[in-house]
Amino acid sequence: MSAVALARRVAYDTIRAVHESDAYANLLLPTSIDRAGLTPADAALATELTYGTLRRQGTYDAVIAIAADRAVADIDPAVLDALRLGVHQLLSTRVASHAAVNESVELVRTDVSRGAAGFANAVLRRVSRDTPGDWMTRVAEAARSDDERLGLVSSHPVWIVRAFRRALAAEGRASELEALLTADNASPRVTMAALPGLAEVPVDARRTPFSPAGFRLGGGDPEGVVTESGGRIRVQDEGSQLAALALTRARPVSVGERWLDLCAGPGGKTALLAAEALAHGARLEANEVSPARAGLVRKALAAVPLEVPVSEEDGRVLTAAAPETYDRILVDAPCTGLGALRRRPEARWRKMPTDVPELTELQRELLSGAVSALKPGGIVAYVTCSPHLAETSGVVADVRREWGAAVEEVSAREVIRDLAASDPDLQPQADGSGRAQLWPHRHNTDAMSISLLRRV
Repeated sequence: MSAVALARRVAYDTIRAVHESDAYANLLLPTSIDRAGLTPADAALATELTYGTLRRQGTYDAVIAIAADRAVADIDPAVLDALRLGVHQLLSTRVASHAAVNESVELVRTDVSRGAAGFANAVLRRVSRDTPGDWMTRVAEAARSDDERLGLVSSHPVWIVRAFRRALAAEGRASELEALLTADNASPRVTMAALPGLAEVPVDARRTPFSPAGFRLGGGDPEGVVTESGGRIRVQDEGSQLAALALTRARPVSVGERWLDLCAGPGGKTALLAAEALAHGARLEANEVSPARAGLVRKALAAVPLEVPVSEEDGRVLTAAAPETYDRILVDAPCTGLGALRRRPEARWRKMPTDVPELTELQRELLSGAVSALKPGGIVAYVTCSPHLAETSGVVADVRREWGAAVEEVSAREVIRDLAASDPDLQPQADGSGRAQLWPHRHNTDAMSISLLRRV
């Protein structure tokens, strides 16, 4: 098997595992690349084929349905994944058409049957006869509404398209919807963080515009930089950096403050909090209900010379047992993850609108519990990697109503403006809150929502 064919095989097997076993591409793919012994160039190809296919799956399914003249639900799942991979190469890469068709057909022949390979060959040759523009026109014309057209062409479920439109409209920028959907399908640039007080931004790196800890490398392998630094330099989205720093920089830190990261897994924000706590003489505790993710938190903290106990409790139970205990709490709440679709593209096909009510109930309980665990004057940062208004402004509004005059809002937008080197262009929200909403198309970050509340 050639190196390029092996890269295709790694991509195909990863896509199959995502659909068959609910695997996460960002966790499985690096391991598969290592096991296959791919060169950096072939690893990059496998990565592009995997993520590109998963991101554009909705669009490719519409193309396949037209070309096959049958619903994709009627196509064998293993054949369908090979077709998706082939269509991605035909419509969105520079891979030669004959190679895209032949190699995808070979995957079907090897993994399914010769008969299925004949079907795949016919479908892919039908797709290869027309241009990407022609296929996008056909897909758009097949839509039954404007929202469905946007969803099919941009490869987003309609409910997510509508949730994004409402979130953008809340800051008067509904016209940016198509730019946001386009950004969701682009590969995110790798952003690094130098833990404050423990590492310096390399002299040849380019600083990020907003986070004082953030930078981007001019080239090379980021994992080599991480390893060489002993973990004090790490890969971390700039939005995640800002979420942690908004809490630590909301007001000056007093020596001896007690902090809590309530939902700490997988530990990137925890490590940044730990570095800030070490620099200012504060104490930090972390909690993560999932034992596996708690292990990742401990691993992330290994680079910081500060003792940080990591508990594995339900955050609601922990806060109920610790009234008026902490000066600062980060609630990086479990959420739909709609703000990280660039990095976890399969999430858009797994999440459903019916997931939102259960999540928002949990989010309200975690945030309200965190407020109860704050000392008077203490601050909680409520963070979601989702712009969905029910998960962001809705949850904060509910908790503010519950606590009444016992809590007041601190403007997260002002805090982030003060710590950023460049104007972050954070728009006022329709509800009048101080919530900061970051966007992939505007800030080149995940769509993080950050709110700050102070216990009176």
